[in-house]
Parts: sequence; structure tokens; C-alpha cells
Amino acid sequence: MKAMVLAAGFGTRLQPLTRVLPKPMFPVLGRPLLSHTFDLLRSANISEVAVNIHHLPDHIIDYFENEKPLNLNLHFSREEKILGTAGGIKKVQSFLEDGPFILINSDIITDIDLNRVIEFHKKNNSKLTLVVRQDASPEQFDPIEICEDGRIAHFVGASFMNPVDNTTRVMFTGIQIMEPEIFERIPSGQFCGTTEDVFPQMIEDGTPVFGYLYHGYWRDMGNRKSYLQANADALDLKVQLKGIPSHEPSGPLIVPPVLIGRNCRIAGDSQIGPHTVIDPNCTIKNGAVIENSVLWEGVTVGNGTTVKQSVIAANTTVGDGKDINRESVV
Repeated sequence: MKAMVLAAGFGTRLQPLTRVLPKPMFPVLGRPLLSHTFDLLRSANISEVAVNIHHLPDHIIDYFENEKPLNLNLHFSREEKILGTAGGIKKVQSFLEDGPFILINSDIITDIDLNRVIEFHKKNNSKLTLVVRQDASPEQFDPIEICEDGRIAHFVGASFMNPVDNTTRVMFTGIQIMEPEIFERIPSGQFCGTTEDVFPQMIEDGTPVFGYLYHGYWRDMGNRKSYLQANADALDLKVQLKGIPSHEPSGPLIVPPVLIGRNCRIAGDSQIGPHTVIDPNCTIKNGAVIENSVLWEGVTVGNGTTVKQSVIAANTTVGDGKDINRESVV
């Protein structure tokens, strides 16, 4: 089975950080989001992966040309105009159309067992399987109604011709398995969505569309708070992710859990943690305090500066005596 990763979006809610780095490249435990997605796909023995790109595409291509994922062949699809989910997969139809394929958003963190989803898809002879989950506020994620047997009855907000009783309202996680017949429903060379344009019509046509109900860890990386929480959850081992090696310095006051990358220079009277990730080649000067934050590579934090619940972009210098709280600094 092949896969496609959706990585073309602008990440508007994460500005100003996404002005300098595309969201799929945001580091979690020191490694890009995309690298964690590739780990997940590789766990299901997937070795051929397409990735659509649009916003700051060279950041993605250059990184993975230098850091080639093990046992994974990447095929990048540049979109000069953003095409939407359906338009994006239509553009790489010739790559995907030889069998069922996985489609996954690049801005989610999860350690789901994809093999179980594939087995569910095959067992139900499904033409489309969406991984769904129950959420306290499903409305913020375009809710879906599913029947007791897992069949999807309705996309809330779409037109609805055949109401079904006894459904459960769930939300879509951004992970799905598609059969190649879906390409017949997507126009070429234009913007087209899936949950808005394609999926509701499949339901109306009686096509077997199922929801795989997932109860494990999942987080959408839509804003700074969620991004910081994903790093904190990974440090707490609430989700199983592979991070960069952590180099514990001697001397500084370390409040675990923390991850500190290679070649970091940390003053002996600085406080680091809890729930803090410091990427390689950072400098933390005398009296600085870093809590519940992520510092990207090459950051310098000045004397007596406090950074809390914040993200500092790569190669940024924060001067002496600053108080950074709930900010994104580039």
C-alpha cells in the first residue's frame, strides 16, 4: 500500500512561526512533524509516499534530501496553486491509482496502529475509511455521524437526503484509507475538497464509507498551545515518539521532563523545565528561566530572561532581561 501526506497548507493560525518554517517541519522532540508521520507510515510497512507541498516548499525538500528517511521513497508534488485535499490527490493520481492508499494530514501527532485500520478497511469492503474519534466538542472539527456498525451516515453541514437513527457524533482525525475509484469523482486541475465536495456525495450514492473509531492519543497541531502540549505529552510518554538524543548538562537546575539537544551551552545558574525542549546549538545565559517552552535550533536566551509557554524560532536571539510569556518569537 502507498500513502500520501498532505503538507501544502499555510498554517495561518501558527503565524508568525509559519512565515519562517512550514508547519510540517515544526520540530517535536527535535524532529520535524513530517519525520514522525513517516515513522508512522513505516510502521505499517509503507515505503512509497507522496507529499504535496506549496508553502515554503524548499524547506521541506532540502531537509529530506539531506536527511533521507530510512526505507522510504518520497515523491514530492509541488502545487503552484493550492488545490485542496481532493485536488491534491488528483494531481498524483498516476502514483496512487494502482490500489488502496492511506491519506494523512501532516499536522497531527498520534501513535495509532495503522495496520488495524487497514484490516478494518478490508474487512468491511469499504471504499473509504476515515479514522474518527469522540471529542467533547466535535463541532470544532466538522463532525460526522456514524452508525453502530461503523458506517458513516452523515457529514454534519452537508445536505442530507436519507436520515438515519441511532448515530454517534464523532470527529475526523485527518487519517483515511481510499480506494482508487475515488479519482472518478474529482475534477482535474482545480481546487476541490473531500469532506465538502466528495465524501457527502459518496454517502448519498450509498457507497460503503466507514469510520474506524480510535480511542488512543491524537492531537491536532493547529495553534501554539496545541504544539507545546504535543511536545509536553511526548516528554511525559503519553504518546510514543522518537526524539533526538537528549544531552543532560551538569550544573544547571533541571526540572524534568526536558530534552536538551547537542552542543547546547547552558549557564550553571539557569533553570530549565519542566516540559521544555531545547534543540541543538542553543545558548542559555546566566539566570535565564525556560519553562513549558520549545526553543528551535540555534536560539540564544539572554541573561536574566524568562521564557514561559512560548516558542522561539531558529537562530533567534532574545536579549537580556526579557519576559516572554505565551508568545511566538521569530
